[in-house]
Amino acid sequence: MSKITDKLREYRTPGYYTKFDYHWTMAVDLDRCTGCEACVVACQAENNLPIVGEKLMRQGREMKWIRIERYWDGEYPDARLNFIPMLCQQCDEAPCEIACPVFATYHNQDGLNAQVYNRCIGTRTCAVYCPYEVRFFNWFTYTWDEPLEQQLNPDVTVREKGVMEKCTFCVQRINRAKDLARDEDRRVADGEAQPACAQACPTDAIVFGDRNDAESAVSRKLKDPRAYKVLEELNTHPSVVYLQNSREPLAGSEDDEHHGEESDGHAASPVMWPERSTEAVA
Repeated sequence: MSKITDKLREYRTPGYYTKFDYHWTMAVDLDRCTGCEACVVACQAENNLPIVGEKLMRQGREMKWIRIERYWDGEYPDARLNFIPMLCQQCDEAPCEIACPVFATYHNQDGLNAQVYNRCIGTRTCAVYCPYEVRFFNWFTYTWDEPLEQQLNPDVTVREKGVMEKCTFCVQRINRAKDLARDEDRRVADGEAQPACAQACPTDAIVFGDRNDAESAVSRKLKDPRAYKVLEELNTHPSVVYLQNSREPLAGSEDDEHHGEESDGHAASPVMWPERSTEAVA
């Protein structure tokens, strides 16, 4: 009986893999992001996201796996607009995985927060538990007018009414790269697997790769002193890392009050600065 309970306890632990085959990670350099939304368009085309229309958009039923958050730094007239791409953080300790009553969302062997569409019953519990608000519910079975239905990606399932969905790190591209590497008896090379958003970014603000490879581009990004994770204090252990803006803070802005306190001299993002969030809680 003890063996059974131990096994159940092991699989009740979020991210129960002790070691991932690959650990796919994304680094987003906020210095490079211009807010052009090329990543948003590429994601929509690659993953068969529907155009919900103006009426549903006004009702808050948009369908975007990646969105561009905007925030202002400084006060008028000395103000500056900044951007943060926000998508599923592929958390290693994902709250949504514990919340799902039918285990439609789970952690796979590559460290990805995967989704089984056929298993989902649409309780939307995962969306409630997600602190990043990056899960979306299909209120309808959407259709594409001619000739737009001809541009659907055959490698990606078209979701139907009653199913939750979110960013997958373009898992179909990852699997394609893994299949090729397996046929050639090797591991996936750095840069060989690229999600649509990273491929489309004109400024190379998005870097994607295997964190288990110490020589990969994304591993080098993780060592940057500007690196931070959104809502890291929640201990979700996201696989998306952001690099703070390194530009000088505007005079009179909230960052200017803290400028010089950081050992590396970089100005932190006013949205996700840990010191300020701690003071707010206190």
